[in-house]
Amino acid sequence: MAIEKKTIRLLILEDSQNEAERLVSLFRNSGRATRVHRITSGDNLAEALQQSWDLLIAAPTSEHLEPSEVIGAIRRQAKDIPVILLVDGNDSDNITEALMLGAQDALPQGEDERLILVANRELANLEERRARRAAEVALREAEKRCQLLLDSSVDAITYVHDGMHIYANRAYLQMFAYEDADELEGMPMIDLIAAQDQSAFKDFLKNYSSADGSAELACTGVKADGQRFQARMGFSPATYDGEPCIQVVIRAESDNAELAEKLREISSQDLVTGLFNRTHFIELMDAAAERAVNAGVVSSLAYICIDRYAAMVGEVGLAGIDLLLTDIANLLRNHFGTDAQLARFADDVFTVLLPTQTPEQTREALHNLLKKVEGHLFDVSGRTVQTTLSIGVAGLNEKTARAQDVIDRAHRCADEIDGGNALKLYNPADELAAAANRGNLVAMVQQALENNSFRLLFQPVISLRGDSDEHYEVLLRLLNPQGVEVPPGDFLAAAKEAGLAEKIDRWVILNSIKLLAEHRSKGHSTRLFVHLSASSLQDQTLLPWLSVALKAARLPSDALVFQIGEPDAIAFLKQAKALTQGLAELHCKVALSQFGCSLNPFNTFKYLNVDFVKVDGSFAQDLSKAENQEALKTLLASLHAQAKLTIVPFVESASVLATLWQAGVNYIQGHYLQGPSQSMDYDFSAGDE
Repeated sequence: MAIEKKTIRLLILEDSQNEAERLVSLFRNSGRATRVHRITSGDNLAEALQQSWDLLIAAPTSEHLEPSEVIGAIRRQAKDIPVILLVDGNDSDNITEALMLGAQDALPQGEDERLILVANRELANLEERRARRAAEVALREAEKRCQLLLDSSVDAITYVHDGMHIYANRAYLQMFAYEDADELEGMPMIDLIAAQDQSAFKDFLKNYSSADGSAELACTGVKADGQRFQARMGFSPATYDGEPCIQVVIRAESDNAELAEKLREISSQDLVTGLFNRTHFIELMDAAAERAVNAGVVSSLAYICIDRYAAMVGEVGLAGIDLLLTDIANLLRNHFGTDAQLARFADDVFTVLLPTQTPEQTREALHNLLKKVEGHLFDVSGRTVQTTLSIGVAGLNEKTARAQDVIDRAHRCADEIDGGNALKLYNPADELAAAANRGNLVAMVQQALENNSFRLLFQPVISLRGDSDEHYEVLLRLLNPQGVEVPPGDFLAAAKEAGLAEKIDRWVILNSIKLLAEHRSKGHSTRLFVHLSASSLQDQTLLPWLSVALKAARLPSDALVFQIGEPDAIAFLKQAKALTQGLAELHCKVALSQFGCSLNPFNTFKYLNVDFVKVDGSFAQDLSKAENQEALKTLLASLHAQAKLTIVPFVESASVLATLWQAGVNYIQGHYLQGPSQSMDYDFSAGDE
């Protein structure tokens, strides 16, 4: 997921000004804005630590300070500043020593790409720690406020666990005539209920323990002195000191019940229009969101803005605008009837919650409202006023995580209406497009899936042994809204994090099958290598889906080679074994890529039956050195001994072809032969002439 990267505050312990500047450039080139301070002495460090810093990078040595002194100073001042220590060479002892000193990580000096990755990880961890600390402070404050509210509440409140009191506030003690909360602690609540109601109370608690939400019970309470009173108890699930329990709120029934109800009603109303106020409407929205998620009951929110509101205030004054608002509120009441829940949400905004209706189902009624208001002549103190409305609509459904999100969507739709007197329904695609335009990678991926706008490229996999069959590897590309290609590693990582990797794999498979069937119909015996992500390895529905897709395309199963990365195969070996067995039953081929970098790579073959093995690209690098050639030949000889067809990628020059031929490589791939192309147009017969 694309995350907005804020400016990082960076400390550097490095004697060389040029090297320090190079490190700063490294961060800035990676998209990180920085504020930097280079440490030049112990006093300088002490002064710097009076401020807040996000990261410290230390050179292996410094004439001014040893890295251990810097780490010690940070510890003494209890500063949360992650330290990355650069070391000379790749000596594990040096790295271990640095970690023992208290550095968060240590890595060889000069490994710039790794440094950025490690720094990003530590910065993300730091943000998590800071957020956790802020949340803990906020939680403690909230708990204090809640406890104060409980203690000072005029309502009698108790918390009950397994029928026993675990807390009671002052009002509760006074209601039952007890002096001290200690007298109630551990006492069964049923002891405070009159004998004739105890059976009903037991049955109620037994049934309530398995129920959800709030409930009420009317019964007779018994005070410590034996006096009795009629009480209405409200029960709701709660937690106290981290333990689940039941909150009981008791109100003595009295002649003031009608007055209390009237006060509650007034507290939920807008004083000018008599409609619900903003606070109460948000509560209604929260309840509607809960119904949508838990029971599948849809609703729609209409966010109604009065056009030219500021100008009308200037024309008719504040008293006049109140009269206009009252008239509009009455018009809305008459238009929507008793089913809708109306509120004055802001000075110039009314909101309407329309239960059981989707946004599309509200369209006709809202269009009629627009016409009704446009044609209405409002009388304000003898003066005729006309106005129009801008209405944004958003729906609540089973995917509604928060009611506030729906309010924000409807608000945006109303704001986007140019000129007023119009209606706009929220369209998720519009929000997706806006997020994609802002650079959100997940939104770009979702948009590409919905609009079928990914791009497939094909890179030939060419035989060194005279095989004339056509083989291509399928590669996925994504363009951002500005038409610039997004690095595959970036958008695939974002897709994996967002849980979209399986959808992408299926999109690639379906579109590859479609293009391959079309290509083979022209007489080509083409085979495609298609990547499978770690998510697809774990997807038990992939095989049956794939079987149906291949049959529908009337495509031979062996025309597809499903390529699994060695790291994923090792991490999910059991799932990979089941998948490769299933692919074999479908007569699909399997390739294992990035091979040769694990501690015991050949162990994988005990569990996976694969047809092709693509060695890791590192084996094809710098084959001018004899030791690198020998390492590749040894690996290939072992693979050929197990009857595996081998592929060497990243062939970038003609100079390595002879070495690869002598090593017995079956297939090669790389930019020297042909880079990825949108067409399957490589001339595979050229090598046979």
